[in-house]
Amino acid sequence: METIYYSCFKSPFLKKVFVASTEKGVCFVDFVRTEKVYMKRLKERFPGKIVRDDRRNKNVVNQLKKYLKGELHRFDCKLDFRGTPFQKKVWSALAKIPYGRTRSYGDIAQAIGHPQAFRAVGNANGRNSIPLIIPCHRVIASDGGLGGFGHGVKVKKQLLDFEKSHGF
Repeated sequence: METIYYSCFKSPFLKKVFVASTEKGVCFVDFVRTEKVYMKRLKERFPGKIVRDDRRNKNVVNQLKKYLKGELHRFDCKLDFRGTPFQKKVWSALAKIPYGRTRSYGDIAQAIGHPQAFRAVGNANGRNSIPLIIPCHRVIASDGGLGGFGHGVKVKKQLLDFEKSHGF
């Protein structure tokens, strides 16, 4: 049985930030109000033994804290992607979107060699289990609208505005 290690910390505007990792790397980031809600979501995605381990997640937690202060623009941590080959291509493309910038779903579809797959890109974007580190909030509609975000459009706008105000 796989062991999932999790930690949490308070954020200025994202409620509590929870992060989970496996032996391979970070596998799940979420921002919710309670540990109970997080544990339910974590167990749905990652059945296994779940253990709180702040020491194991110290590096990624420190990076997330720096990001949320505007002091870090690119993460450097191992990731444990869980998804289809197509989703992994999308998530790899998302990771290349520069801090403070946005790309459309169509831009991502083009970047991964599937120019007509913008809806599938949107679906993969919505299945990203490592937001912030894999910056799905930086993907917007081709008309400039915000599109969707698993934590709500208000939070997406806050993140985009935050990054624009803290860019180098």
